[in-house]
Order: sequence, then C-alpha cells, then structure tokens
Amino acid sequence: QVQLVESGGGLVQPGGSLRLSCAASGIRFSIYDMSWYRQAPGKQRELVAGVANGGRTNYADSVKGRFTISRDSAKNTVSLQMNMLKPEDTAVYYCNARSTLFQCSYWGQGTQVTVSS
Repeated sequence: QVQLVESGGGLVQPGGSLRLSCAASGIRFSIYDMSWYRQAPGKQRELVAGVANGGRTNYADSVKGRFTISRDSAKNTVSLQMNMLKPEDTAVYYCNARSTLFQCSYWGQGTQVTVSS
C-alpha cells in the first residue's frame, strides 16, 4: 500500500519560514520523481517544486530563491524548506510521487499552510 504522509504545515507570519516533509512508503522511492504542489481556494492545483530521481530540481517562478526542495533516499522523504513566506503562499500543499517507468502517480492528503499576520 502506497502512502505519502505530509507534515509541517501551519500558521506563520509574512516573512517567516516553514519546513514541509513528506514520508513515502510502499514505493521504490529512489526511482520516483518527487514534487510539491499547492492549491489555494478557488484556484487550480499548481506545481511548486520538483526533484527528479536523479536529483535535478525545478521550481515555479513564484518561489525561486525562497523555497528549496530536497530528498533523502535513505529515509524515503522529500522536504520543502519555505523561507520569506508571503500571504499568497497560503494554500494546501500536496506531496506527489510520479514514476514514468511504471506510469503511475500518487498523492498525499495535503497539509495546510497559512501565511497571515
């Protein structure tokens, strides 16, 4: 059974930091591309950051220079360090695991991030 369990969300003031973590089980973590998406109320889900199985990273323009994605294959986790948070970063953040080899994609349940004073 595949599980992606996110943690680390919460309420933070503008300019603050949060670190999200996603623990994966039930998959061969090392071959999956891992990503963080977010969905704000009334908006479509959007890609925030991704780290490929080979380690290459990509970021949405809106978070470049503020967010850092990383993966730990020994612990089967992917993290998102979010600095200089803005109110527009408020959303539910979802972890995604995708394999082009097996043509499958899995989602976590999401964790709420609220940036507000």
